[in-house]
Amino acid sequence: MNRLAPSLLATLLANRNDEAAARATLLDAQARADALEPWLRAFVHRPDRYDFGDARARPLAGVPIGVKDLADTADMPTRYGSPAYDGHRPERDARIVAMIRALGGTVFGKTATTEFAWRGPAATVNPWNRAHTPGGSSSGSAAAVAAGIVPLAIGTQTVGSIIRPAAYCGVVGYKPSYRAVPTEGVHPLAASLDHVGFFARSVEDVAIAHALFVEGAPQAVESEAAWRDHFPRGTSALTLGVVRTPFWDELIAPHQRSSFDASLRKLSGGGARIVELDYGADLPQMREATLTILAVEAYRAIGDVAARAPALMSEHMRLLLAEGEAMPLARYQQALLLQAQVRAQSAALMQGCNALVTLPASGEAPHGHADTGDARFCAPWSLMGAPAVNVPSGWSDANLPLGFQIVGAFGDDAKLLRVAARIEGMLKFEGRVVTD
Repeated sequence: MNRLAPSLLATLLANRNDEAAARATLLDAQARADALEPWLRAFVHRPDRYDFGDARARPLAGVPIGVKDLADTADMPTRYGSPAYDGHRPERDARIVAMIRALGGTVFGKTATTEFAWRGPAATVNPWNRAHTPGGSSSGSAAAVAAGIVPLAIGTQTVGSIIRPAAYCGVVGYKPSYRAVPTEGVHPLAASLDHVGFFARSVEDVAIAHALFVEGAPQAVESEAAWRDHFPRGTSALTLGVVRTPFWDELIAPHQRSSFDASLRKLSGGGARIVELDYGADLPQMREATLTILAVEAYRAIGDVAARAPALMSEHMRLLLAEGEAMPLARYQQALLLQAQVRAQSAALMQGCNALVTLPASGEAPHGHADTGDARFCAPWSLMGAPAVNVPSGWSDANLPLGFQIVGAFGDDAKLLRVAARIEGMLKFEGRVVTD
């Protein structure tokens, strides 16, 4: 079996000032992708060859990074998951892609996305069981990291498209606060909700991505000591607020309920104070507002393409666009008003807790590939634009991963990542290796 991609931190430190090591990292990723891609189908495009920069010059030199095929790449096709864009080659890179290249990273390939990041599924399968979905819409990015092909991949989330596939594939997913990472050059689904974020195999690795792409602090990863100073982990007791949504009793699978409660016991045993919150916001109303904004803005972003090529749109997309076209303007404006209100109140809604904890999904990845899963457990935090992290927390009886979602206040991303790193350490998830 080809070697598993090491952690992002290990890759950065090994490659620094060592061009041979950086080249070896890329070759290992190619070999692993060649072995797994015939059945995994995480990528829709990989280049025949890679340009390779000076390992001494930039922090991400030699690091292979998967980029969701919603983000423009001038040197690779960009299809947005839709046959309406077969053969499309953008004129310039998306901002996130330009940032990767400026930092010396290698765009290893374009990862599969659902149709325009909505529900029309990609061809990717779950790396732990090929009969199950990897989730969506960032299907390929989650699967590529879970399979150990790349240490970091770019995803997007409008409702649940980073957190949910991260949970289904057993990796860390990090959705930063709204617009913390630029969205220019990323095809919109709903501009008021769209986020760019990251997949990796540890909270530390997504925190490195945060330092590089959000804080713009490449010096933070010049050495392990520099990184430890930049990303200190507190020692004071955590207070974690449990948010059990109104959908809890109706939708949560028994194995997910048991895993979540077991995680709370571990956290309590590790010294965290667990508080059951009566959350001070109307979560069903927030979900409805999310779906209203989504429908209207999807129609604005994709309606013209659908009108030109209706036969190339899935039934999922046609229904969404029809809903958006028919949506009363007053309802959309009310949804935007609610969004502004909950974002402004996000710190107060934490009720003095260091973070909120809840579920990323109703259970393990659903069987089959026609459905990418239910996003309602992510919708409130996407509407709010609050930062969220999924950490793997266990395995179902069917040997599929289960997740644990951690949410912070809007704009308080660095604090959330420090809390999530401590939670990850207390949960002690037992990782596994995807094989042929």
